[in-house]
Amino acid sequence: MTTSSIIWIVVVVVAAVLLVAAIAWVARKKRTEHRRVQAGDIREKAVQQSHEVGQREALADETAAKARVAQAEADALAAHAAGLQHQAQARRTDAATSRSEVNRQFERADKIDPDSDTSDTARDDSETRDTPRGTPAGKQGRPPMPRAG
Repeated sequence: MTTSSIIWIVVVVVAAVLLVAAIAWVARKKRTEHRRVQAGDIREKAVQQSHEVGQREALADETAAKARVAQAEADALAAHAAGLQHQAQARRTDAATSRSEVNRQFERADKIDPDSDTSDTARDDSETRDTPRGTPAGKQGRPPMPRAG
């Protein structure tokens, strides 16, 4: 082989290596640019999703606040109901005491009254509630209710 043939072979090999290197460089540059574009798209989607997630978080916080308010109102209503139950029980106790006193007064009046039919018999609680004051039991009561029929 001649020197010129060897030079041509070396030139062709160097040109081929440079061509392959240039093609690899261009391909890598295109791949890098494609990845940049892809990363930008992903970031845009992430920003949009981040906004939506922020709205969901705000809605969750608002709902939690409403739940706390509702729980506080329920607790206040429960405390109020407990107070009313306590008050009702106190009033029942007071009414029972008053009822006992009224019954004792009726019994005393019946013992003193010579015309009383119940001077020897005790009144039951329903008689004292339905009988007007000063009226002997069984003499005058509420008028009977008409029956539907």
